[in-house]
Parts: sequence; structure tokens; C-alpha cells
Amino acid sequence: MSIRNIKLEEQQSEKKKESVQRSLDRPTADEIYEQVSRNAKKELARPNIALAVSGIVGGLTMGLTGLSVSVISATLGHSPAATFVALFFYPMGFMAVILGRGQLFTENTLYPVALALTERRHILGTLRLWSVVFPTNVLGALLFALLAVKTGALRPEFITSLASLGVEALQPTPGHIYWSGVVGGWIIAMVAWMVSGSHSITGSVLVIWSMTFIVGIGHFAHCVATSGEILAAVLSGQAGAAQYFHWLLFATLGNITGGVILVTLLEYGQVKLD
Repeated sequence: MSIRNIKLEEQQSEKKKESVQRSLDRPTADEIYEQVSRNAKKELARPNIALAVSGIVGGLTMGLTGLSVSVISATLGHSPAATFVALFFYPMGFMAVILGRGQLFTENTLYPVALALTERRHILGTLRLWSVVFPTNVLGALLFALLAVKTGALRPEFITSLASLGVEALQPTPGHIYWSGVVGGWIIAMVAWMVSGSHSITGSVLVIWSMTFIVGIGHFAHCVATSGEILAAVLSGQAGAAQYFHWLLFATLGNITGGVILVTLLEYGQVKLD
């Protein structure tokens, strides 16, 4: 091999090392914002039927949060230690939806809104996406509740435990539900932001689990995850449909406020005012 070829190989090797090193560097806020915008463009380009099916899948799969907690609670009992262990599995639904690329309304308080802030022409597209994903998420949650309560898939004690979670979620005042939703929306939008900056599936799993665990143990309102629990209570006769829609209004407004204002607008300011 000639000296020239050896030097060329060495140069190519160095370039590869530099490329790998750059990919392993912690991404800047600007780079994360660019990734968020790219994700948003892909989602906004999807037809309504694809968004609707993905939204149903997202709402149905989010039922894993309530299902995991209720099954373990019914199995281990309701001591403080058992409750903590049960809530340890609360993130299951979020991990399945986010890693599985299902549509989740609270994630979409970040992606399309961030894009619309820099490219105003996407505002109508964002409203279209919201108008499809939100109701289909709720429909998916209803399908989960029907599966859990009406098919005999779950043992009676599991249904009782699941419905009790829904009844408990309805107890706070509207003001508490709203502000609880603000915190929940803030955390889930931050999950979406941080996952966009993650280099690996392992890193994404750790981010999703650690942050959504706080949503569960803090009993913060989430318009999709908690819907499955409340609708299970409605279908089992322990709550009324009007109570659910009343709760959903304040929880959703809180989630939007937390996601859009506390995350998307502030991250936009961090990037664009730098």
C-alpha cells in the first residue's frame, strides 16, 4: 500500500471519529428544537385517517397506566409500600405510546406548536392535528375501559381497583384539577422535549420512566391517561358521564397550559432569544 493511500485512510478514520464524537455530544437547545420541528413536520404531513388510527392506539395503550397500577394494587393490597410499588409501574402506558410512536395529545402541545411559532403557516395544521388526535385519544381510552369493564377480561377485584382510581381522580375541585393538569402537561411536554434530545432507546426509557413516575405518584391530572380510569368508573356505575366531561375540561385546559406555556414557549424563547 502506498504512503498516499495510508494517509487517505488515516484522514478518513479521523473524520469518522470526529463524526462519532459529534453524535455523542450532548445536543444543544437549538439542535433539540430542530429535531422537534422535524418531528412536527412529519406528523403534520400525515392524513387524518392515519392520525385518527394512531390517536385511538395511543388512547387505548395509555390504559396500561391504570391497568398496571390497579392490578398490582389489588394483588399486593393498599399499604403505603404496596401503593408505591404499584405506582412504580405507572409509566408503562407512556413508554408504550411514546416509544411505539402512537399519537398522544399532550406530546402535541410541544411538536406542532414549536413548529408553528417559527413557521406561522402551520397554525391551521396544528389545529387540525389537535382536532383529530384529542377526540381519538379519548375514544381509545373508552375502548380500553370497555375492554376492562365489560368483557370479563379482568378479574372483579382488578376492575374494582381500576374504577377506584377513577373515582379518586374526580374528587378534587376544578381549580385543583386545572393546576394539577398544568403540572402534568408541563412534565409530559418536557418528556417529549428530552426524548427528542436523547441518543438512545435506553436513554429515552429512563427519561420517560423517571418523569412519568412523578406524574403518577403526584396524582397529576393527565387528560388521556386518567381518562381510562375515570371511564372505567363510569362504565361500572361508580361515576356519571357528566362528571367525567367536567373533569376532562379542566384537566385538558391545564395540560395545554402546562405544555404550551411552560415548555414550548419557554424553550422557544431559550432558543430564539439566545
